[in-house]
Amino acid sequence: MMRSPYESLPSKSFWRTGVVGQRPEAISGLYEPKFPITRSSRIATAGSCFAQHISRQLRARKFSVMDAEPAPPGLDAKAAADYGYGLYSARYANIYTSRQLLQLVRESRGEFRPADPVWERNGRFYDSMRPSVEPEGLCSPDAVLDHRAYHLTKVLEVVGTADLFIFTLGLTETWIDAQSGTIYPTAPGTIAGSYDSGVHRFHTLTCLEVYDDMRTFFDLVTDLNPNIRFLLTVSPVPLTATASGHHVLAATTYSKSVLRAAAGQLFQERDNVDYFPSYEIFVSSLSKGQYFHPNLRSIRPEGVRAAMNTFFAAHDGGSLAVEEPLPINPDNGRTAVPSDPDEEVVCEEVLLDALLQ
Repeated sequence: MMRSPYESLPSKSFWRTGVVGQRPEAISGLYEPKFPITRSSRIATAGSCFAQHISRQLRARKFSVMDAEPAPPGLDAKAAADYGYGLYSARYANIYTSRQLLQLVRESRGEFRPADPVWERNGRFYDSMRPSVEPEGLCSPDAVLDHRAYHLTKVLEVVGTADLFIFTLGLTETWIDAQSGTIYPTAPGTIAGSYDSGVHRFHTLTCLEVYDDMRTFFDLVTDLNPNIRFLLTVSPVPLTATASGHHVLAATTYSKSVLRAAAGQLFQERDNVDYFPSYEIFVSSLSKGQYFHPNLRSIRPEGVRAAMNTFFAAHDGGSLAVEEPLPINPDNGRTAVPSDPDEEVVCEEVLLDALLQ
């Protein structure tokens, strides 16, 4: 008889052998995928800013990342990114919360209509569900609605034909239209529109809400595409700011804990849902904070490579992740250490930093 049920457990089950002495980019047994991902798999990507790094790495390794809304011919790479092209598998910009993702798919199926769909700023008009994709806005509300109608057909195409949908959970804090329940990707007034305390309400999603949102999302998409599979990650990027009234460090810890817990439960319950532990690689004590820039928020390319090395070791024969492309400077040069690391990705949330008093 065994003295303890722990006697027969593998080395990955113990901190001393599973963590101590390991390298963050090659922790044995940390990621054991449920299903294979090949270069021929049609991969859809979406999520918070961190998901852009995943998309880049997959494309650089010649994986089949879908792009249902490619940039117009002749648009250079930086301008394309500024207008939301090429960041994800459709031009939905960053999707920070589970509710935002569910709302988008419901809208594409004709089951939801957002309140206040068009925002205005200085006589120009913006899609309130993705205000960053037209930096200068459009000429009329009708133009915004036409653009959105086309976009929704592409969203439906993506979820209806993908073999794998990768989603990075980013935030639990969000802004909501109090009467309709419409979730906005940014606080009204940050990019466009205007904030009205009688209409707009701050809301922090609970673990149960995130879980229910994602479960409903999986069911809706699987109804359209029965063979699709899902891969969840959690962004390691802390909150830029919090409207919760709590310290931003405590709010960040709460948010990431909720997202990780919900992802873990979905992973345990569903055979077609996997979880990739990029969050753990970045924030564990083993990494010693080395994967963040001095602002303690923006992530270093070394961290992206460490996380993706773990991913590719399981899906690409153990070869290393490729070098992350460096951001383009205004003088068209390149620098190894960008003056603003957040310029590496398109991130609406970082605009909140400009409001610091």
